[in-house]
Amino acid sequence: MTSMLTDPPALEDDDRAAILAAVREFAAAELAPHALERDTHEIFPRETLRRAGELGLGGICVRDDVGGAGLARTDAVAIYEALAAGDTAVAAHISIHNMVAGIIDVYGTEAQRTEWLPRLVSLEAVGAYCLTEPGVGSDAAALTTTAVADADGYVLTGVKQFISGAGEAAVYVVMARTGDSADPATAGSRGISAFLVPAEAAGLSFGALEHKMGWRAQPTRQVLLDGVRVPASALIGELGEGFRIAMAALDGGRLGIAACSLGGAQWALDRAVRYVQERHAFGEALAEKQSVVFTLADMATEMHAARGLVERAAHALDARADDAAVQCAMAKRYATDVGFRVANDALQLHGGYGYLSEYGLEKVVRDLRVHQILEGTNEIMRVIVGRDVLRRGRMPR
Repeated sequence: MTSMLTDPPALEDDDRAAILAAVREFAAAELAPHALERDTHEIFPRETLRRAGELGLGGICVRDDVGGAGLARTDAVAIYEALAAGDTAVAAHISIHNMVAGIIDVYGTEAQRTEWLPRLVSLEAVGAYCLTEPGVGSDAAALTTTAVADADGYVLTGVKQFISGAGEAAVYVVMARTGDSADPATAGSRGISAFLVPAEAAGLSFGALEHKMGWRAQPTRQVLLDGVRVPASALIGELGEGFRIAMAALDGGRLGIAACSLGGAQWALDRAVRYVQERHAFGEALAEKQSVVFTLADMATEMHAARGLVERAAHALDARADDAAVQCAMAKRYATDVGFRVANDALQLHGGYGYLSEYGLEKVVRDLRVHQILEGTNEIMRVIVGRDVLRRGRMPR
């Protein structure tokens, strides 16, 4: 039986401030000093993640009966932003891990929750989300990985692409086709189910590490399922419910990535402000030049607007508003576009120094670029919003 949800508690202002102060301290001590080294050498920070688990960052919105922090989405987005100020790549990985833990918490049976969540919320183990396939990107309903029922459970066969944490995760949430694609009743999204696949499952293997433009502190690989047998108890939710589970999880995932974009961009903006106050050219500080002032004004204004959209979407998700998915799409599209643009402008304000790795700005630009692609490309976010406008006949309010 799928677990029942309860509304997340509202934190008192003092409690929220204390949590964010602890997260900022962790980001400053454990993430920021090592961010460039991890990026250069593609180091996955296993021990650092375990220390993040001690702060409750492995199950931010997971219920507390299995050790989760049980926080609201409005608190989660503030936490991701604070983490991303230390290292955007690691913060984004924590967001994806929390999406996996959230799926198990919301849709898993009590046996599944008890088996997996204590390890996931402590970050003694990490989870991976397996939806995308080599020939199926944005059109997730067309996935071809199959889960064929037999007497003992299901046999999964297929390939998943661009999977964060692949090879490091202890459990993989895999979306696979259980319906007959030739049957209208189970074709497309209606024939997809979700499964828990443990890392030690026979037939599970991984492709080579992808060498990426950014996000180099977290491994990305193919997940190869060659006749992977799982018991019937590995099914998450009901048969045929996988696509709905995947899309619902992505609402929260999109807010997490949006918040990470804000955190990385805010870090870059803060450094740009300091730099233009210290740097002189043509006899005056850069901060005295009107073009620089205007650029900073635009950066700050767009950040403020993006943060407002993210916070509003988080409130909608907490309230289970009927337009929450659309608000999440709007927030993800705008915040990730703004985040990349602000970080890029901060690099430009640094001139040639911004292009040097030791300043950290080029890393943030590289890390934030992928946020416009993953968790649903920003083009797909526009499709979601535009279709909703046409359906309602008016702008979202």
